[in-house]
Formats: sequence, structure tokens, C-alpha cells
Amino acid sequence: MMAKISPGCASEKICVAFALCLLGLACAGPGDASAAETLAVTVDQATVMKLPEKVSTIVVGNPLIADVAVQSSGLVVVTGKGYGSTNLIALDRTGAVLMERSVVVRGATDQSVRVYRGVERETYSCTPDCERRITLGDSATYFQATIDQAENRNGKASSRTK
Repeated sequence: MMAKISPGCASEKICVAFALCLLGLACAGPGDASAAETLAVTVDQATVMKLPEKVSTIVVGNPLIADVAVQSSGLVVVTGKGYGSTNLIALDRTGAVLMERSVVVRGATDQSVRVYRGVERETYSCTPDCERRITLGDSATYFQATIDQAENRNGKASSRTK
């Protein structure tokens, strides 16, 4: 398909460059303009974020993905709870939006090893020795066995300190 060149264009190259720039801006859309407004968090870890002044209410779109805990002096701790993305909205007393951030929660990039046995998955943290580490996505049997071991150990430790 041939594109028509507007009579107002000085040259074909300038018109093509201008059209490509417009296409790039149209494709960028509002989502890319707010890329700086994205907070990246690792699952099972936390990060601190400064809130704007006069925040009265904080809303988390999906608390299964991220959770917040408000601290003094306008700080909030954002903890990655599950994989995915959600949003965080800070409102003032009148309900006006003071801030909106996308929160993206990704998996850990540390020294972990995943062992697959068919569709069953186990995760080990290898820092430096490999030890069981439960992670979202591990098989239910492995996940529960690791939780049971931790609860049993913690129960025995707390009963001995009494």
C-alpha cells in the first residue's frame, strides 16, 4: 500500500520521519508515560516508599499481590505477597487521589534452585548450602511438608523457652 505525501511536507524523508514519530507517540500511550510510577518489589521482600503529604487512605488493588504497612513520617512499607501487578492509591480526606503507583511483584533472583519432578516443583535456597525454601508455585506436598517442619521446629523452640 502506498502512502500519500501531504503537499505541505518539504521532502518525503521528513514526512516519513514525522509519521514515525507520531506513530511512536501513539503507541507509547499513557502506560509508558508513567513507567517511573512503577514500584518493583520481590515476592516475600519489602521496600520503603515515601507518601505525599496529607494522605488519609491507602488502597491496594489486590492485597494477594502486595501489602502495605504505614509507618511514621509519611513512609509506607510495601511487601510482595504474590506474583503479578496491582496498584496502590493514596487518597486525602476528601477522596482526592494524591498518588497512584503500579506495583509489580516478581520472583527472587537470588541463589535459588528449582527442582522439577514432572509437574511437581521444589525450591531450595543455596546461600551457600542448599536448604528448603517454600515459594509460590511449589508443589502442595513439598510446600506443606516444609511449613509443617518450620511450625514443628518453632513450636519446640518456644516450648523450651517457657
